[in-house]
Amino acid sequence: MATPNYGYEKRQKELAKKKKKEDKLKNKAERKVGEGEDESSEESQADDAETSEGTEPSEPAADPQL
Repeated sequence: MATPNYGYEKRQKELAKKKKKEDKLKNKAERKVGEGEDESSEESQADDAETSEGTEPSEPAADPQL
């Protein structure tokens, strides 16, 4: 009868834990980036709304490529 290869099992378990941890960190980073974009886009929309109220539209910026 063959003996169990505990070293192989341990390595597979470690790899699974490492992958799970990396996925968790990746998801956490994505959530953090997503929250930052949402907040900044909401703030910029609020700033745009405040500046557009009661003011005349400004001239568009000159295009440096022309």
